[in-house]
Amino acid sequence: MADTADGSIAARCINFARQGMIAFSYDMVGYNDTHFPESPATTDFYKVHRDFGTNDPANLLWSISLMGLQTWNSIRALDFLESLPDVDKHRLACTGASGGGTQTFILGAIDNRLAAQAPVVMVSHTMQGGCGCENMPGLRIDYSNMEIAAAAAPRPQIMVAATGDWTKTMLETEGPAVQHIYDLFQATNQLRYVRFNFNHNYNQTSREAVYQWFDKWLLAQPDATAKELTYKKEPDADLRVFPDGKLPSDALSQSELIKCLIKDHQSRLQKLEPKDKAGWQQYKEIMEPAWKRTLQLEFPKASTHTAQSFIKKTEAYSSEWLEIDRVGEELKLKLLHFTPTGTNSSPSLITVVLADPQGKSAFCDESGEPIGLAKQLLDQKIDVAIVAGFPNLPTHDQYSIFYSTYNRTYLQERVRDLITICHGVGNHSFKSTRVVLCGTGHAGLWSMLAAPAANGVIADCAQLDFADDKSLLAPDLFCPGLRNIDTFTGAAMLAAPKPLILHNVAATFSAQKLQSAYRALDAVKKFKTENTRLNDAQIVNWITKLNDLK
Repeated sequence: MADTADGSIAARCINFARQGMIAFSYDMVGYNDTHFPESPATTDFYKVHRDFGTNDPANLLWSISLMGLQTWNSIRALDFLESLPDVDKHRLACTGASGGGTQTFILGAIDNRLAAQAPVVMVSHTMQGGCGCENMPGLRIDYSNMEIAAAAAPRPQIMVAATGDWTKTMLETEGPAVQHIYDLFQATNQLRYVRFNFNHNYNQTSREAVYQWFDKWLLAQPDATAKELTYKKEPDADLRVFPDGKLPSDALSQSELIKCLIKDHQSRLQKLEPKDKAGWQQYKEIMEPAWKRTLQLEFPKASTHTAQSFIKKTEAYSSEWLEIDRVGEELKLKLLHFTPTGTNSSPSLITVVLADPQGKSAFCDESGEPIGLAKQLLDQKIDVAIVAGFPNLPTHDQYSIFYSTYNRTYLQERVRDLITICHGVGNHSFKSTRVVLCGTGHAGLWSMLAAPAANGVIADCAQLDFADDKSLLAPDLFCPGLRNIDTFTGAAMLAAPKPLILHNVAATFSAQKLQSAYRALDAVKKFKTENTRLNDAQIVNWITKLNDLK
């Protein structure tokens, strides 16, 4: 309803219509008519706006967030416009300022229906968004608003900046950076970036720049100045759908909407349960990208190289330190690698990666000698690589939307580490080695999530109740969106038909989906669950039989 010198939605819509376009302006969540029945009528719109999904971090387990809801509204707005009989669905466009600018380039990045876009005062290399509606988990771990805006290339785009806000370097920094991507597509003329001497707003000068751009690309008009015509805004009450503020009797409350979204997600997951090979392939096509994005894994896979330093050689084994790193990162992952004396690099060679939250102390004594499971594996002439340790838990608030927007959670980092280790060990010395990932304690749960990267997995499930949200909010198990990939089960299903054993599982654990996947792939013998925790001898016995499960 804004209509001031700093910004007028009415002016924008009326002028677009006079240019020959259909203009549709929709509320951001919490504003005007888009609120919940329980929203206090006396509370400022922006406070109502920022309330959605903030009361319970468990909502994040289902990827339920303010930005998610608002972006879904943007997609549905396009659906609505496309459905109108007098709309050309090949000439849809979007523009907005500030949070509306974020919605514009987010929509352009995920929906190819936009023929043109105009994000205003928001594409910046410094400030990325100050509201929950502009921040969702994982959004900017590897990317900034510049890169997200550039994802629209080569479709026409104008980025409008102001000297009085964080877009003030548009002509020197953001514009040329995005322009480079357009140049790669040989679409140099399909990007324009401008800056005006104003504060953070969508003033008349900025609007006229967008009018001109949309005239050019949507209406095939000459690329000439387009002046804003005089207009008169209708009274707010005439523009409101529910001017008295009363919603229909069947309007959902915030908690009811969240329950509805969760139920919908659960239903979709249930329908994906594979019944045959074609069903498993469909599951993989949908869930593998979701697994990578949810856990913030590199795509494509990061390159690794292994540096080694010899330690010693005994009659039973030789040992060395392995260092595995990811390209462009300083962090090195250290492993203590034991090779049984007398073995060779035959195609049947197995390397077992042992991971425990306590690090190497779970498998070695103070002098570095292998004990317990590590020693028993070596006695059976099986290669062992022990993860030396994991960093301490972060002191940050991982459940803050602003933290998880820019940073991986502790769980995401550990899964990423294990996947990198599996690739590194697999590429080290023995190109034909089969990497078996064996995780104990909560590292068993991390191993389930890393399962697609290994040739086999033995995971200690730590008696965790997968259905209990509170359990998944533990600092070393929290991952936004985890529920949407079937919690721990989804990643394990992506690993099928490779050997998988889950032990120490809770009584509430259901193996139905995993059994269905392995049955569909004719690999029933490769999957096993145990309610009790396997002892070292049982684990070794299972590993020695892997060659029979090729």
